[in-house]
Amino acid sequence: MANEDLFKKVISHAKEYGYIFASSEIYDGLSAVYDYAQNGVELKKNIREYWWRSMVFMHQNIVGIDAAILMHPTTWKASGHIDAFNDPLIDNKDSKKRYRADVLIEDYCEKLNTKAQKEIAKAKKRFGDSFNEEEFVTTNPRVLKYRAQQKNILTRMAQSLDNEDLADVKLLIEELGIADPLSGSKNWTDVKQFNLMFGTKLGASAESATDLFLRPETAQGIFVNFLNVQKTGRMKIPFGIAQTGKAFRNEIVARQFIFRMREFEQMEMQFFVKPGEEMKWYDYWKKTRLKWHHSLGLGEKNYRFHDHEKLAHYANAATDIEFNFPFGFKELEGIHSRTDFDLKAHEQHSGKKLQFFDHEQNKNYVPYVVETSIGLDRMFLAIFSNSLKEEVLEDGSSRVVLKLPAIVAPIKAAVFPLVKKDGLQEIAKKIVEDLQWDYNVLYDEKDAVGRRYRRQDALGTPYCITVDHQTKEDQTVTVRNRNTMKQERILISDIPNKIRNSIAYKDWLS
Repeated sequence: MANEDLFKKVISHAKEYGYIFASSEIYDGLSAVYDYAQNGVELKKNIREYWWRSMVFMHQNIVGIDAAILMHPTTWKASGHIDAFNDPLIDNKDSKKRYRADVLIEDYCEKLNTKAQKEIAKAKKRFGDSFNEEEFVTTNPRVLKYRAQQKNILTRMAQSLDNEDLADVKLLIEELGIADPLSGSKNWTDVKQFNLMFGTKLGASAESATDLFLRPETAQGIFVNFLNVQKTGRMKIPFGIAQTGKAFRNEIVARQFIFRMREFEQMEMQFFVKPGEEMKWYDYWKKTRLKWHHSLGLGEKNYRFHDHEKLAHYANAATDIEFNFPFGFKELEGIHSRTDFDLKAHEQHSGKKLQFFDHEQNKNYVPYVVETSIGLDRMFLAIFSNSLKEEVLEDGSSRVVLKLPAIVAPIKAAVFPLVKKDGLQEIAKKIVEDLQWDYNVLYDEKDAVGRRYRRQDALGTPYCITVDHQTKEDQTVTVRNRNTMKQERILISDIPNKIRNSIAYKDWLS
């Protein structure tokens, strides 16, 4: 399936099977705003829980909070968002479409990387088992050329953005011959900065209302609560504070379904460390977070690190964990060494000390921070798009199956009576009643069993449990595995263990 076709099928499947709807669709929707439907909300909740358990439950020195979306406006002055939270935008004069200038350049560089990968793939095919990839990528002229071009372009862009030289960013786009992806036009306007924060007001009347912002990130709610959590939790450095919640960005260039939205959810953890130890913990969290991603079984080849050429004003090191979405490798999670910028900035603007007293060193200091920040919506899209498969079966027929990791699947099992008579319905409903105390399960009696299997395959349900006439004789049922389509006969009393063993957090996370 071609990547573009796959992405269209992902979007269509998400709506058809109750995962994602366009927001306020009866009024023709709202651009880049989506609603999570009955199955989507369950998948999203399960991903959030999988992250929370790994981050908070499995680390004795990490706790969670839930900070408010609305914060004192000085928060955003201190954090730098009012002055520096901008995107460089460029318009195409012919198509009237607006783009992020840096994304246009990064997409161009990704094409260079794709060319390099094709050279590597051809050589691997040609030389077989004797192929030395490390030697090839460091000596092959074409690969070296593509990678040097990519590095030079990204370095120049980063320097131009750092220096706020937007004219050079436009010049770079023109020199590279970058065209409007839709129209092919190269007729560009100048590059301009655009602040991404949503403004709102707090107060009963327009005259007395206070100007506020919807938070563009959840991290600042953690920083302003640093001392509250440290003291009440008697936390010792190093320790972390985790949070999940909504954030809002007025993305002018919002595209690629739920990948880039105006209202989205983040899962962030700020880890407070001794100054000078931040790079040790930065490396630790890079490895730890990649291991978490790999635990879901989406394929290690679908992940890669991408170190930042251009660092944010608060960082001394930054990398992205990128995932191979249907539209290419894109950022899934960011890991940043934020130094002591945030806490010192809030100290300065609030006049309150935000320091840790280290009994071992007998002194106060402002901790450094290592951040891990993942978009929950992007994680949803990564899992959903990677799991959607079209398979040709042995008999020549085909099926559409959503091979979601069982640990995050919305529905853990579907229970069927083989026929709607002879008391089979009552037995099936009793099984559902017993299971639903611990698992999200459903009862389905509509259509032939084969069609019910296909329906649950497309929904992503790991197990289908069929009650038939033999059940009445020996209290056994048929359990069908979604991935393999193999069936086994087990006792009704063994069903809870069957499900429990497939979704044990210890097995998945360890």
